[in-house]
Amino acid sequence: MVTILTESGEHAVPGAEASGEVLWCPARDAEAATGWEAKPEGLCKGPMCVPLPAGREQDFVGGGRINLAALWRHLGQPLAHSDRGHIWVLAESARNRGAALASLEAPDFALPDVAGRRHRLSDYRGKKVLLVTWASW
Repeated sequence: MVTILTESGEHAVPGAEASGEVLWCPARDAEAATGWEAKPEGLCKGPMCVPLPAGREQDFVGGGRINLAALWRHLGQPLAHSDRGHIWVLAESARNRGAALASLEAPDFALPDVAGRRHRLSDYRGKKVLLVTWASW
């Protein structure tokens, strides 16, 4: 089993195969962990698609799997893995993080209310929101 750490959290992927600098994940697990999915036009995250280099498609997709390490390198995003390859960190570049901070737009997240109903920050986009936090420690 491989554990993948991304901006969205920690994802245990039992069907992933890591070898050296390669990380093949079942397409469904890759999408759940990163938001990226294989489409005829390339690898896509929401409305944004990245065409695969001509003649190198098999380096990125094949057999219902996506090579997330190859995708991350192709996108110019930082990644790291343990020596055994059982833990991978797929991060966002400092440039992208800086742009997000400069935009003054809070990243989306979801939290439950006291009744257990989940609320996403994006549900309130364009409205004023007051966030109150508290910790017992």
